[in-house]
Amino acid sequence: MLRLQIPLPDRYADASDDELAERIAVAKATLGDRLFILGHHYQRDEVIAFSDARGDSYKLSVLAQERPEADYIVFCGVHFMAESADILTADHQVVCLPDLNAGCSMADMADIDQVTDAWEEIAAVTDIDRVVPITYMNSSAALKAFVGRNGGAVCTSTNARQILDWAFTRGDKVLFFPDQHLGRNTGVDMGYDIDTDMAVWNPRFDLGGMTEADVADKTFLLWKGHCSIHQRFSAEQVETFRKEHPDGIVVIHPEAPHEAVREADIVGSTSRIVQAVEQAPAGSTIAIGTEIHLV
Repeated sequence: MLRLQIPLPDRYADASDDELAERIAVAKATLGDRLFILGHHYQRDEVIAFSDARGDSYKLSVLAQERPEADYIVFCGVHFMAESADILTADHQVVCLPDLNAGCSMADMADIDQVTDAWEEIAAVTDIDRVVPITYMNSSAALKAFVGRNGGAVCTSTNARQILDWAFTRGDKVLFFPDQHLGRNTGVDMGYDIDTDMAVWNPRFDLGGMTEADVADKTFLLWKGHCSIHQRFSAEQVETFRKEHPDGIVVIHPEAPHEAVREADIVGSTSRIVQAVEQAPAGSTIAIGTEIHLV
């Protein structure tokens, strides 16, 4: 999706880094508590330097909600993150996304039209009341609203298991989107089998490229979506690291493929990864399977 944004005036576009830093400092001093700048873990250092808080998308949105005195919330992240903050903050607060076209490849892999079509196709071949839709935090506000309307919920990478436990008290099947890997890794951790209990729904094909029998029988219908960064990590990379560092620690985000995740020592969200590094013994060698700026 292309979102039109007015170009920055030349006085900003042509300014040096030092000039920009000075202008930001003056603006922050002038606005005081009326301004709250959020920097996602994945932002560059030069952005984090001006952030009042750093964290994952959900944590930052909650922090924004806890700052009602801030009239302006500047969210240095991607579009769905700013939407989430806007949902949680009060009407008098303005959430600003510096780049309207800052997007998440995973979030863009499922849109409301595709998910609505999938829901209708599933309903045509099985009892839809059995199916609970679950969307990952990394999705648009439209998809968050969709799961709310249809008896589902939003999960984070931290609480995905708890949300799925809850879902299975309401039905015996989930449609999990947009990230197949988080759904698969969480399901395996819960004791479900990849081959017998899970199937991938490809929105490019009729009925997701599945048979009616699979739609009816599989417990996890996993959307064919992924994070373009975490998709790159592999079991072979972990094996290579362990050969070079037998005592090393491998920490991987659950958006990575299952083959890599199952070889890790610790699997967790960005916050869990930060915690794991903080708690590692001094002198540890750590391989981290997530976005480079967090590392």
